[in-house]
Amino acid sequence: MPPVRSLAVLLSLAALGACTTAPPSVGLRASEPAEAPVDQASTFGLYLAGQTALDQGHGDEAAGFFAQAARQDIDTSSIKIHAFVAALVAGDIPRAASLAPGPDDGSVSEQRLGRLTRAVEALAENEGREAETLLNTPPLSPPDDAATRLLLPWAAAVAGDWKTALAAPDAGDDHLVAQVSLLDQALLYEHRDQIGQASQVFGKLLAQSDGAGLYTTAYGEFLQRHGHTATAINLYEAALKGDANNGLVQEALAHAKAGRPAPPAPTFAEGAGRALLAPAALLLAEKQPQLGLVYLRLVLRLDPKRDEAWLLVGDTLTAGGQTEAARDAYAKPQPGSPSYVSARERLIGSYDQPSDAPIELKLAQETAKAAPDDPDAMSLLADALRLNDRYAESAQVLDKLIIQAGPKASWNLYYMRGVARDQAGDWDGAERDLKQALALSPDEPEVLNYLGYSWVDRGVDLSGAKAMIERAVAAKPDSGAIVDSLGWAYYRLGQYPQAVEQLERAAELEPADPDINDHLGDAYWRDGRRTEARFQWNQVLIMQPSDKLRAQVEAKLKSGLDSVLHPSVAER
Repeated sequence: MPPVRSLAVLLSLAALGACTTAPPSVGLRASEPAEAPVDQASTFGLYLAGQTALDQGHGDEAAGFFAQAARQDIDTSSIKIHAFVAALVAGDIPRAASLAPGPDDGSVSEQRLGRLTRAVEALAENEGREAETLLNTPPLSPPDDAATRLLLPWAAAVAGDWKTALAAPDAGDDHLVAQVSLLDQALLYEHRDQIGQASQVFGKLLAQSDGAGLYTTAYGEFLQRHGHTATAINLYEAALKGDANNGLVQEALAHAKAGRPAPPAPTFAEGAGRALLAPAALLLAEKQPQLGLVYLRLVLRLDPKRDEAWLLVGDTLTAGGQTEAARDAYAKPQPGSPSYVSARERLIGSYDQPSDAPIELKLAQETAKAAPDDPDAMSLLADALRLNDRYAESAQVLDKLIIQAGPKASWNLYYMRGVARDQAGDWDGAERDLKQALALSPDEPEVLNYLGYSWVDRGVDLSGAKAMIERAVAAKPDSGAIVDSLGWAYYRLGQYPQAVEQLERAAELEPADPDINDHLGDAYWRDGRRTEARFQWNQVLIMQPSDKLRAQVEAKLKSGLDSVLHPSVAER
């Protein structure tokens, strides 16, 4: 029997799976058009231009090239199918529907996808009868059959066919489809003002699963819409007794207690989009990124503000190396959306080069301004300030976060503030924070390493500091930075052969790190290996060191190690 799966869990799995999937391919099949004859060179050139645009993540441009090529040669059905797929991947569903293969075009799978695309477009255009016909005759087969069963009630509702719309869901042995179908049935009963029947269906659904909080919040919002806020609050509180950290339910409870109105019932198109999100997430979780991305585009044609879908689109495009297109997706959720800060975090994370630090700060400042009470938004700002060497300001933001969290402030907040204070020149404050972080999480390798290295570099309790770093190395033996700290502890203790051994290992783990290679050069020098020391320092100069480290290394190459002082941990 298939495992029971909830949509919320699938969304989580899909987000993780998207990080490891292969890039989306040009089409959904491997065949390529035959080599074009000489008199079709312009058509073939358009095809190649479309292929190149799609490979670069410009699906909209690709769809235009393919469509133009298909118009020039109506017999080139393969090019038309490429145009169809390119339009789907780009999210241009109206164009894709106009290019969708008919019963005599392409493969069976492409024909099915073409019919599903036309059905979604008809639903989006409020043409329920056409959508219902496309979904029904003949019924679609896997993997599109789940989408058919989930979309059909909404298409029937648009068409006014309420007998079909409200019929008991037929999900076979697919538990996910069965659960989503019950949710849809409840919402459709609500559309018909049959509130009692809707409540009964919600009860049946919650007796099976709470959907990781998704179904609980849907029922609670339904109750709020119909004047039963107190009952909704009781529902949320009962759910949190079983899953105290469920963010969906926590947010719904906070909104209900604050007296905020519940979201309105979804429109027919929005309901269909939410229903289609389930098979889209399942495809991504099952490592089918191409088809999963297409389904997400169909979801967004029905409900352009379905922000969970935008996040999954961005994650899938990111995994495929299409960074610019992913950024466009992450930019869609707007302030006030539950997905806004998560989307901005991903957007900021897409700028991962040192030269991108000013862009990251600008985006983080915008996010914090739009969501000033969101701890994650403020954490993004603190981190971006640190990356831009604005350490005192970063520490001030973390001050507010720690005060806001009170006794629940995590070790990570104290650690981040300790680092910011240290780099701002406030070692006393930094040491207090690092000790507090260690008290809250005694085995955290990052804290053990930072505090241990700081003491080593300042000549404080060298043996105790070395023991702390050894614990960090045991926890993360493949971290070049932590192994470097252990080597530096041996160096400061005057145990140069052991320092060389550890620093050589650190350089193997992080061969392009200028600080680690500088430390290794110092250890070679103290161990009497002057030629190797100079070689190592020369290596540092080609690794883009900071201006300060470059000046120190140049001085050591000119006059030897004793001509400079070692940089402090704050400059590592």
